[in-house]
Amino acid sequence: MSETVTGAHTNGTLDGRSSDREIKGHLLFEIATEVANRVGGIYSVIKSKAPVTTAEYGDKYTLIGPLNRASAAVEVEPLTPTNPELAATIASMQKRGIQLLYGRWLIEGAPRVLLIDTKTGYQFLDEWKSDLWNVAGIPSPPGDDETNEAIVFGYLVAWFLGEIETNMGQFVCHEKKKAIIAHFHEWLAGVALPLTKRRRIDVTTIFTTHATLLGRYLCAGSVDFYNNLQWFDVDAEAGKRGIYHRYCIERAATHSADVFTTVSHITAYESEHLLKRKPDGVLPNGLNVKKFSAMHEFQNLHSQAKEKISDFVRGHFHGHNDFDPENTLYFFTAGRYEYRNKGVDMFIESLARLNHKLKVSGSKTTIVAFLIMPAQTNSLSVESLKGQAVIKSLHDTVDVITKSIGKRLIDRCLQWKDGDDVPDEKDLLSSADKIALKRRLFAMRRHNLPPIVTHNMVNDAEDPVLNQLRRVQLYNQHSDRVKVIFHPEFLNASNPIFPIDYDDFVRGTHMGVFASYYEPWGYTPAECTVMGVPSITTNLSGFGCYMEELIENASDYGIYIVDRRTKGVDDSVNQLSQFMFDFAGKSRRQRINQRNRTERLSDLLDWKRMGMEYVKARQLALRRAYPSCYDDNFDESYFFGGDEPKLSRPLSVPGSPRDRSGLMTPGDFGSLQEGAEGLSTEDYIAWKLPEEEEQDDFFFPLTLKTPKRGVGPHSPAEPANGTVT
Repeated sequence: MSETVTGAHTNGTLDGRSSDREIKGHLLFEIATEVANRVGGIYSVIKSKAPVTTAEYGDKYTLIGPLNRASAAVEVEPLTPTNPELAATIASMQKRGIQLLYGRWLIEGAPRVLLIDTKTGYQFLDEWKSDLWNVAGIPSPPGDDETNEAIVFGYLVAWFLGEIETNMGQFVCHEKKKAIIAHFHEWLAGVALPLTKRRRIDVTTIFTTHATLLGRYLCAGSVDFYNNLQWFDVDAEAGKRGIYHRYCIERAATHSADVFTTVSHITAYESEHLLKRKPDGVLPNGLNVKKFSAMHEFQNLHSQAKEKISDFVRGHFHGHNDFDPENTLYFFTAGRYEYRNKGVDMFIESLARLNHKLKVSGSKTTIVAFLIMPAQTNSLSVESLKGQAVIKSLHDTVDVITKSIGKRLIDRCLQWKDGDDVPDEKDLLSSADKIALKRRLFAMRRHNLPPIVTHNMVNDAEDPVLNQLRRVQLYNQHSDRVKVIFHPEFLNASNPIFPIDYDDFVRGTHMGVFASYYEPWGYTPAECTVMGVPSITTNLSGFGCYMEELIENASDYGIYIVDRRTKGVDDSVNQLSQFMFDFAGKSRRQRINQRNRTERLSDLLDWKRMGMEYVKARQLALRRAYPSCYDDNFDESYFFGGDEPKLSRPLSVPGSPRDRSGLMTPGDFGSLQEGAEGLSTEDYIAWKLPEEEEQDDFFFPLTLKTPKRGVGPHSPAEPANGTVT
């Protein structure tokens, strides 16, 4: 196999223009709007993946993103580019007034980053909007700041790639040119994709969608999304929601990329219908497991973190601490405040049914359920502040009394003689101590119920979480076996009433519940898994589908999967409440054993394994761009699946999670995912929902297409000939 190819880019990017690229030692640029800029989940993906990608590419790997000066000031160390082509490109753009920051991202792996100041490109905004309409048919209304930012960033990235492609052509004449891969994440970074194709820039491209725009909007309403996915009139639905221009950008990026991927099978199925292109493969999100690894210490860390949570609970429920702390379990859900998409509605309803089951069964177990979701608040509530203050005063008073008792006990012992009685409590607890203690006890008296929310909400009367808690009458009453605490802020160690970092909080809980309806992947249950905390997810989340396919009897290993695909809502809620009820019935020893089994799944989620799928996507992109570099009998299905036989686990190794072929140990394989999940371009069809007859009168206000044979009308982002013109 030759390392260099001279010829046409077969996917039409170069349209017959000759190219001469060196495949070996190619360059990789990864483009996203969350590079050194924490906004959402893509930041976690890129940051946690950086060590394995940097280990593979070294200084040939560069992340590109918009410059956020506040975060870059503390996260990026400025450097002078050592690559002459990169330095020439940056200098050329700076000469035209575009400001860029090149440096080292101060995270594990220390990848190189190139941050572009998009504000310096807004002088060309109107010109670029006009050009985008002419070359891709994508409209751009004037009042959408987010789209304006995406357009400016996209054009600056395309400018950079075009410049570096030109400068590479001017490199020392005897030096062979390197192939360039540009990997784009999400529609906000996708404007550059149709531009690179239209301008015939000799770059091979990958586009990964982590969630479709239209999917998020449709699922946020009361829509039977998955059962009607194939019938949506996507252009009309996007237009009704005011996101048609954004949808066009996403769809154009999808069709312009050499390789199109998603993060899960369920999202691949969704993308085929909403974006009108079948994904070439699935790139599941991994974790930097080393960050969470605690080896044999993770059980001790659980106990320590649980004690911090218990301190908060004692204060929050002061005056109503009528439940046994040793027989109390902590459940939680966390994430963005997407009431329906994140399954908060189902979680609260199932808590009410769990409360009834525990009462009827006579269980002495108490469940404290936390809802950690940022929402609009005015301030911390007086009741929450008072509860923690009362407990702190009690701790301080007891500490003082304890020290004085210790001093008096020593003095009495030193004065003891033969025949004297052993000192008793009457000699140790002074009247002053009793008065101080009684004052603290009186301060703990409470005549109202413990609050269900820790903050004063901006719109308390219309908040969906609070309204549902009131509807199902979860008020933290004495008779309730399920208590609830809605904390509408993310947790951190500087929190005035609940000073604990989120990771420590997760370690201290007993179960995470994430009953999502729309969740392309789902980092929260994955984080629970690597910290040894059992979790509940659904088969409509990417993580749930992944674990259901990879592990046989996933519930044995602390991964409970609620069926939201084939069951009705009521049946799914009952299944969720039953999972929690069964978990509440486990003994402490059973919970410890299950945490051990859950923690052993960590290797399945490590980027050292997941990163292999990114390697495959890059190789597929190079093969499509430069086919004559490779063998003629190339089969694309090789990259994302296969039926290779799997090694069985060594008999000397203790039992580990099983896949459907038998017992195995995660560490025995280069990538358990490659075979056990079988990621071919066709396999994600397995996630399709059962066929149902179309209803005559569809009761949702949706625009649905009549099923037709043949090809339907095209979106402006996808011209009829399949190319961007």
